[in-house]
Amino acid sequence: MSFPLLTVTAAVPAVGAILTAAVPAARRTAAKWLALLVSLATLALAAVIFVRFEPGGERYQLTESHAWIKDFGVRYELGVDGIGVALIGLTALLIPFIVLAGWHDADPAETSSKRWRPTQGFFALILMVEAMVILSFEATDVFLFYILFEAMLIPMYFLIGGFGDRAHAGSDENAAAQRSYAAVKFLLYNLVGGLIMLAAVIGLYVVAGNFSLTEIAEARANGSLEMATSTERWLFLGFFFAFAVKAPLWPLHTWLPNAMGEATAPVAVLITAVVDKVGTFAMLRFCLGLFPEASTWATPAIVVLALISIVYGALLAVGQRDIKRLVAYASISHFGFIVLGIFAMTSQGQSGATLYMVNHGISTAALMLVAGFLISRRGSRLIADYGGVQKVAPVLAGTFLIGGLATLSLPGLAPFVSEFLVLVGTYARYPVAGVVATTGIVLAALYTLVLYQRTMTGPVREEVKTLPDLRARELAVVVPLIAVLIFLGVFPKPLTDVVNPAVRHTMSDVQQKDPQPAVPIQNAEAAK
Repeated sequence: MSFPLLTVTAAVPAVGAILTAAVPAARRTAAKWLALLVSLATLALAAVIFVRFEPGGERYQLTESHAWIKDFGVRYELGVDGIGVALIGLTALLIPFIVLAGWHDADPAETSSKRWRPTQGFFALILMVEAMVILSFEATDVFLFYILFEAMLIPMYFLIGGFGDRAHAGSDENAAAQRSYAAVKFLLYNLVGGLIMLAAVIGLYVVAGNFSLTEIAEARANGSLEMATSTERWLFLGFFFAFAVKAPLWPLHTWLPNAMGEATAPVAVLITAVVDKVGTFAMLRFCLGLFPEASTWATPAIVVLALISIVYGALLAVGQRDIKRLVAYASISHFGFIVLGIFAMTSQGQSGATLYMVNHGISTAALMLVAGFLISRRGSRLIADYGGVQKVAPVLAGTFLIGGLATLSLPGLAPFVSEFLVLVGTYARYPVAGVVATTGIVLAALYTLVLYQRTMTGPVREEVKTLPDLRARELAVVVPLIAVLIFLGVFPKPLTDVVNPAVRHTMSDVQQKDPQPAVPIQNAEAAK
């Protein structure tokens, strides 16, 4: 039996979460270091997956399959394609920085307390989310994926509701009420989506007789499984609704600004850069893989929803007064680009969408974590409470600017490559949609540069004169993220080599080919 690398990669943070939670109350620092070491070990395992994955090999590699619930055909079945490998790498890369950034976010007010252990709980919950997200990127059994899709809501609920942002305007009671509201809204939205998906999962089992993604795909390919058009479309809608809530896509997005606004900055990154990627990943793996005809049928409507998300999210970001809510609405706009690329049904669009998932995660992490460091110093999330920060904390202001420029997809930084591919792929099949989507770029420049101008430039406000610059721990968080943004911005080939073969398989699933240019390029002989 080969080494179960995929299981071990998910098991390490799961076991680490249990051990972190069990650290004695008085040993809070030990719990932090344990969580950091576990996250680094997971990153090392993710690197091994990346190295062992063969882009030109089988579609699903490093596979594992074991009987789980035999009576219902449920199996513990794992496998990764290029898209899964890229997102496992993103998750494993970000968690150590999330742990470092949140080093003091869960310290209790009374550090001498020996009974209450919020620090241990905070880092244990983060590691548990990491384990579930990684396993969801590996699952090729639909029922196993559904269990993970729903289970990750539990630790996220406690991270949002139990460890909120301390820079909250108003009384402690009001802050607690806002955190509770955000956590419950997050949970209810995602539970409703999950319940609708459960009905679709059961319907898929009734039609196919099993939950294996690979077996269902093979049965459809060889003609032994025939699915009525109406049945396929209803099942597709059940899956897509749940994924659109998780992503989130307009008009199912309203939980995200509340959740990101009330959570700590590291947890906000965990939400939008890690957990939400499960939704867009699942659109590629399950919606397009299981329901190709229905995916093509629904494409025009989904393209319209994606365009609304792009423009609507960007417009609301422009009008925000709260730094964290601005980043949340910007993320809604970016998820619109990802969904647009997926359903453009072109290889450039889907490759760009996958790269966008990775690059958005890194750029949002850089911007939000620097914003979190800024907010923790000033004690306010309001843009109007800042001004002239670059004169007293130039390194903080500089890293904030780079994170913002990555968010608006400046050439030379990683998000530019993915956004360019999405727009090219969309324009090739839907020219009008491609043109409309470009307005999101203009609006992104507006909300990013206005944010920087109002917080970092101008006269130095009295309240920010004593703000310290980034410390060593904070630099250890931000500098590597910026380095990755620059590296992937000028040399994205390591990711594209892994992603492109998986995209070709997805295009084959939906029986789509890239459209030919409207004006074919003539060769030299024909031109003569």
